[in-house]
Order: sequence, then C-alpha cells, then structure tokens
Amino acid sequence: MNLLKDLKFKKSNKTPLYLQIANSLTYNISKGSIKMNEKLPSINVFSKEYKVSRDTVEKAYNVLKDKKIIIGIKGKGVYINRTKLISKINILFLVNKLSTYKLETYHSFLKNIGNEYHTDFEIYNSEKSFCVNLMEKNKMRYDYYVIIPHFKCTNVNQINIKNDALKAITSIPREKLVLMDNNELTIDGDIIEIYQDFENDIYNALKNGLKKTANYKRLNLVIPEGKTYPYFHKIRRGFIKFCNEHLFNFKILNKIQEDESINSRQLFITISDDDLVKLLDIIKTKRLTIGQDVGIISYNETPFKRLLDIAVISTDFEKMGETAADMIINNKKGKIKNPFTLIDRNSI
Repeated sequence: MNLLKDLKFKKSNKTPLYLQIANSLTYNISKGSIKMNEKLPSINVFSKEYKVSRDTVEKAYNVLKDKKIIIGIKGKGVYINRTKLISKINILFLVNKLSTYKLETYHSFLKNIGNEYHTDFEIYNSEKSFCVNLMEKNKMRYDYYVIIPHFKCTNVNQINIKNDALKAITSIPREKLVLMDNNELTIDGDIIEIYQDFENDIYNALKNGLKKTANYKRLNLVIPEGKTYPYFHKIRRGFIKFCNEHLFNFKILNKIQEDESINSRQLFITISDDDLVKLLDIIKTKRLTIGQDVGIISYNETPFKRLLDIAVISTDFEKMGETAADMIINNKKGKIKNPFTLIDRNSI
C-alpha cells in the first residue's frame, strides 16, 4: 500500500470523488510514484483503506481503463498499462466542419495551450448522430472536451439543440466542458463558454458601418435555405431588425442565381462563400465595379477575402481559441462573448 500514500482527495470538494481519485492516481503515475506494470490495490482493498464506497473506486478505475492507463487482467488484478502522455492534460477538440475559420480557432488554441497539454482533433460534419457517437466513444477519456456545437436542421423551428446531442453534451462533467461559438445550449453550472451572439452581432456590425451602407438603395442578405444551421435564423433576424430600424429597402435571397438581376447601388451580404464566388462572377460579367456600382460584405474573415479586398463582418476566430486556452490554463469559468466587428474594405 506504500504506492498510494500520496493520494489526495476530499469528500467536500465540488469535483466528484471518483474523478479526484482517478486524477490523483494519474498524477502519481506521471511523476513516477507508480511504475509501469505495477499492480494497483483491488477495489475491496482500496475501499477499505480509504473509507470510500466500492462503487466510487470502481468508477475511478473505469475512468483510467477508458484512458488505457490501467488494464484489468482476469484473475490477477489491475495493472498500470501506460505512462506516456498521462503527465499531460488531455483535450478532445470537436468541430462541426473543416473550414478556414474553424481551423484558425483550432490552431490558435494549440498555439496558446502550450506543451503541457495533449489535444486530439475530431470533425463530426454538423451531424448530431456522429457527434453523439464521438462523445460516447470518448466518454471519460479526456480532461477537457472543447466542442463547437453546430448541427444541421431542415427548418427554422429547429433552433434548439435537443434530444441525444444535448444529452451527450450535458453528460460531460461541467468542469470538463468548454463550449465555443454557439450559446444556444443554456447549460447551467460552472462551464467555459466563448460564444457569438449572431443576431445582435450582425445588427451592431451593420450599425457601425451605417455611413457606408446608407449609400445603397437596397440591402440584400444572401442566406442558404434547405438543410442549414439554426444560427442562420438569428442572422436573418438581426439583419431585418437593422433594415427596419434604419428604413432600408431590403431583400432576402436564398442563393445567387446565374441570371441574378444586379442593379447599381445594391449591397449584397453573403453568408456562403459559394454565393460570394457566384456574385463576383456575375459582377465581372456585367462589368460593374465593386465598391462603386455594387457593394459586397461577406460573413466570416478568410485569407482570400483579405486578398480580394472584400469587406467582412466576422468574429475574431483567433481570439476565440486564445480565450479558451487561457481559461483552461488558469482554471477560469464563465461565459465570454467573443469580439465581432465589421472589417471595412474597398468592396463597400
């Protein structure tokens, strides 16, 4: 029993007792107090020695088994199976899609989190079932779960994340949960959340650019229909609110058609990069001048928009990753609204 002398846990601590035991064992293994292939006390012995329930010890051992740190050998007991990497804090980073801006957030997170942390990266393609499977598969294996929870929906009534996806996310202990980009879940408790406020963000960004948008006769929001995302509905509401309050003539388009009627002094706000490319092609064909005849604002900053000098309304994706890393490192909790702005360029 000497190898367990340095175990530290308290029943009064907010962290569940089984997690405290698992974390304390992990710490002892990482610093070399418990060696590779060394045998751990049985559940009964541990329970008696430390005056905790058998169920608590079993749950703690199961956490370590899921992380492949220990292994149970039938008829012989439980042994240390892995010592590499466990000295690091392990993070699962789940993103809904592989896009330029999501990668910018991820790379910023890696840059700021430091070498003491090990991060695995997974993509669930905005599908609820795939996300649920990934979380179930990796349940209890990580110290933190960083999730960007955006799921496809077929109509605007599906504006909340429900059922299996929400259950899977809320099954993660609050102290391990980091939500990014989306504040629809309204999960209680002390968690880390860095979010966009889609409705008010677009409203305030357009309001800040009012001197330029006032030069246009009509504002057009190009926002995809069909299998989209709930936050599209919020962007639409924020746009309509801005136009109504400032007496703009406006139109909402589901996509840019090849024969799209584009007249002088119209401003187009594109959400999809595909629609942005189509719009640029039509403007070029009609020999119109961007920023003079026609205005363009695109949603979400990317390098090619900077190169093309296209104005954007965008959150700061690099800042989002930086903030998440800082809160994990410094054990901070709370909900932080990520910066959002209009980046003025010559396309308006």
